[in-house]
Amino acid sequence: MPQLLEVSGVSVSFDGFKAINNLSFSIGEAELRAVIGPNGAGKTTFMDIITGKTRPDSGTITWGEPPRSLRGLSESRIAQEGVGRKFQRPTVFEDQSVADNLLMALKKDRGPLAVLMFRPSQADRDRVAELAEEIGLTATLGRKAGELSHGQKQWLEIGMLLAQEPRLLLVDEPAAGMTPAEREHTTDLLKEAAKTRAVVVVEHDMEFVRRLECRVTVLHEGSVLAEGSIDHVTKDEQVIEVYLGR
Repeated sequence: MPQLLEVSGVSVSFDGFKAINNLSFSIGEAELRAVIGPNGAGKTTFMDIITGKTRPDSGTITWGEPPRSLRGLSESRIAQEGVGRKFQRPTVFEDQSVADNLLMALKKDRGPLAVLMFRPSQADRDRVAELAEEIGLTATLGRKAGELSHGQKQWLEIGMLLAQEPRLLLVDEPAAGMTPAEREHTTDLLKEAAKTRAVVVVEHDMEFVRRLECRVTVLHEGSVLAEGSIDHVTKDEQVIEVYLGR
């Protein structure tokens, strides 16, 4: 199966500390993957490297078909390539309606004039309605984003990323601070998104990871410690020792 993203032998040091140590990782076109590991395992740095926020000292990062290098590209260029990232805290436009948040996020020409002259077409409105349905916020389209619950804001932000039609979605701890019902909906949302694109979920919550029913990559000290199904990695002696405890 052709890989969408291939990270090979990547290392990065900060003041002599190896945050990422000879890390190799790959993910296919339409695949859901969970990334877990103890604090300081390099999970955030791993995402920073893929999105261009942090430059690796060595190794290769190849992307797409035909494969091309993401190394050395700017964050905005990598985003244009189709890499979307959702941080832990939702960043939505609180004073704008849910519909307007989604409209602003649609994949469009982003030149200053184009933004100024932007008038949503019927196709744009249809796409917003489609996204709202996908994230479960149809009933809140007219409400201000600031009035949404924490979970709903997270979904709106995922919707805003989906509006940009990314080929790879990186999601940081989506389950944090959610009610059980919200977490369930988030699971469904991510599984659905992974049918048409690659989705990487960095998460601490093992119950949430189990619900995703996907391949799991365990990071430790900046490299891959184990990879496989949740049952496989949770039975791994090293994983138990460094992460899960006895």
